[in-house]
Parts: sequence; C-alpha cells; structure tokens
Amino acid sequence: MSTSPLHVIVIGGGTGGLCLAQGLKRAGVGVAVHERDRTRSDGLQGYRVGIDADGKRALRACLSPELYDTFVATCAKRPVYFNQYTEQLSQLFSSGPEIFKEPPDFDELDLDESVSRMTLRQVLLTGLEDVVHFEKRYTHYEQRPDGKVTAFFADGTSATGDVLVAADGSNSTVRGQYLPQAKLLDAGLTGITGKTLLTDETRTLLPQRILDGVTMLQGPKGFMCIIHVMQFPWDTDGEPKDGIGRTEAELISQWPGLLHDNSRDYIMWGFAAADHWLPADTMQRKGGEAQQLVRQLTADWHPDLRRLFALGDPDSCFPLKIRTSEPVEQWQTTNVTLIGDAIHTMTPGRGVGANTALRDAALLCKNLVAAQEGRTGLLDAIRDYETKMVAYGFEAVAKSRRNMDGHSAAHKGGVTGSLVRGLMRTSMRAMNQMTFVKRKMAMSEAEFRGAARQAED
Repeated sequence: MSTSPLHVIVIGGGTGGLCLAQGLKRAGVGVAVHERDRTRSDGLQGYRVGIDADGKRALRACLSPELYDTFVATCAKRPVYFNQYTEQLSQLFSSGPEIFKEPPDFDELDLDESVSRMTLRQVLLTGLEDVVHFEKRYTHYEQRPDGKVTAFFADGTSATGDVLVAADGSNSTVRGQYLPQAKLLDAGLTGITGKTLLTDETRTLLPQRILDGVTMLQGPKGFMCIIHVMQFPWDTDGEPKDGIGRTEAELISQWPGLLHDNSRDYIMWGFAAADHWLPADTMQRKGGEAQQLVRQLTADWHPDLRRLFALGDPDSCFPLKIRTSEPVEQWQTTNVTLIGDAIHTMTPGRGVGANTALRDAALLCKNLVAAQEGRTGLLDAIRDYETKMVAYGFEAVAKSRRNMDGHSAAHKGGVTGSLVRGLMRTSMRAMNQMTFVKRKMAMSEAEFRGAARQAED
C-alpha cells in the first residue's frame, strides 16, 4: 500500500461536495472543487434545511472545531413540535416534549437543527477559497492508463487527479457517463416553495405549536404544505440579537459568510400537489406567477393560511419537480465515485436528503484519508464507502418515496381519494390521543435520523 499524496477532484460545490472538500483539506489530502455557478451565492434552491444527527456528526468530523462552532451558532431556533394539521388549521396530530416522562438521554449531536441553505453554503465555503473553482461546467471524464482520471470542462480546461467524485446533484453529468443505468423516476408531484417574513402580523396567523415546530398541512385532493418557522440569533441589520451568548455573538460578528447570508426571521412554506391537479405550465411559473398559483389552489383553505401565502415574497417563490432515484445494483468500483443526489436523489418526504449527502462526505473522507495514509488500498477504500452508502442511501430513498408519492391513492379524485384521505385523518386523530404511540414514533424517527447512532461508518 502506498502513502503517496492523493489528489481528489470534486465535481459540484453543493452540500456534500463542500463538506467532503473541508474534510479532505483539513486532513492534508489534495482536493479541488469544480463548481458551475459563477459566484458563491448562486445556485441555491430552497431556504430552510434540517440538519439531523447524521448531518451534525458529519459536519463535526469534516469541519474545523471553529467552523463547526460557527455552524451551530448560526442555526435557527430548534423546532419543538412535529405537527399535522388540516387546511382549516384543525389539529390532526402533534408531538412534543410532553410525550416523555423524562427526556430521552440524547447527546447534543442527536438534536436536530434548522439552518438557512445559504448560511450552510457559506459555512462550507469558508476557508476553501484556494480549493473551489467557479464557472467550471463539467463535460466528461477520461480514465488514464497511469491509473489517474481527468475531468474536462466547457471552457477548454481540464483537471487530473487520483479520484473523481460526482457531487453534481440530481442531474449529474458524471452519473450519466459513469452509471447510465442509474435513472431518476418522476414522483408525480410538483412543489412550490415560498418565504414570508416573520413579523408581528404573520406571527398571529399561526397557532403557537406551528410557530414552535415543523408542520405538515393536509388538504383536499392530497394537497399538502409544509411549514417551518425560522428564527435566527441575529437581527435584521445583521447584528447579533440581545440575549444570545457572547461566544455566539463574536462568532457571528466575525464570520465573513454573514455578508452573503439571506436569513432573517421568516416562515418557509412548501406547497405540493400531484401533477394531474396542476396546470401543464406549472414549472414555467416563477416568482409572482408561482405564488398566485398557490393562492388559486388554496382558495378554500383557512383565511389565515391564505393571508400567509399572500404576504410571501414573490421573488422567493419557485416550482420544483419532485423526483427520486431508482435503486441500482452496486457497480464495479473504480476511481470514480458519487455522493449525495448524484447517486441517491430522494423526495423531501423524510427530510434527510442533505443529511445523507453529508453522511456520504464524512464516510468517503475517512476512507480516502486511510488510503493516503497507507492503511488500505485506494479502490478498497472506495469500495467500502460504496457498499455502505448504497445500503443506507437507497433505504432512505425508499422511505422518502413512501411519504411523498403523487401516484398514491391519497392524491386521487373521486370516492377513492376522499376515502383514503378521510381514513388518514381519522388515524392521525386517533394516534394523537395515544401518548405511547407518539413516544414510539418519535424514538423511531430519531433513530432513522441518526440519533445515538454509533460511528459504524
């Protein structure tokens, strides 16, 4: 086994790719990230992202202690409740700390966080100025006779390294060349995301449990809308709010990423419906047109929810086609591999897409460091990563799809759809009366999201 230095080429500067680059650079492994966006603030879709135990452990493993502390300091207030409400704001199900006689003995790393996608991106870019190359549109790769791999870009440049990592998202060009059999499936759903500032007025539109939690609204025709309320530790002028700790205030004040931040206290809402209920041109509707479509589709919803949508920032609204990966058999290992959405795109149904990408990054980083240090062979390191990633990644894909499938009976019209939705509401109301069921569900979800997970990776 060789201890010669490795050089890793990462295609794509999203969550997984940047986390991997942070870990490799910190460990002394050569790395270069090639990102098609023009600047560090381009290319974001969405606002809030939940970081669970898997994600937090991966970030702690890959980031410097100071940068990890900055990530923690810039997270929003943690959600306390998980809720299900009807479109008329009638509670179907709500689970919070009151379900436990004694709080679970979770480590701090087991507790979910909420963070702005823009903020997380800036954290992950911090310190990588010499590593990330913008405006690099990848076209293809070639594997060389000397065992190395070369990536080519649309501007005529190329980069050669020992490993090529596809971190270029759901529409991965690398995957298209390397694993053409790996396909994306249409989940039959389209989402429209928007952002409404949290003000004295908008705060009064939502019940307290929704303000303090993560909430799914269940509407007619299978329409759904997820709501996250994001409250950050800094004020509207970018200064730390009164009452937060001195250490956190200093981190936020000194951190250069804050200059690029788009997070002020806000309510993020994500409406979704089966495609057969939507206009054919839904994906072409941006901004105010997308917002207006949500208002039209929710004309019979509670007036407070309609007001919430009406007060949204039109520029924040955009449609998103929801797709999912089709699981593939594990492939023969080479010095090309994949992380995140490039291999296991999943619906937002379980909220673990970004976290699974972070888990990939930490595991692959650990294995590549072991290869550079001569503790394992390079292909053995990649094979070990892929074996574990395929197992947990496609498990998450399957579970996420079960929670969001536009082809299911719940999204149908007529008697069948009404009956299924009615039964779902009845069962949620029944479970809402059973504390032991809530407790079991909460512990199962925490385990799925990595709580108390040992570092078996």
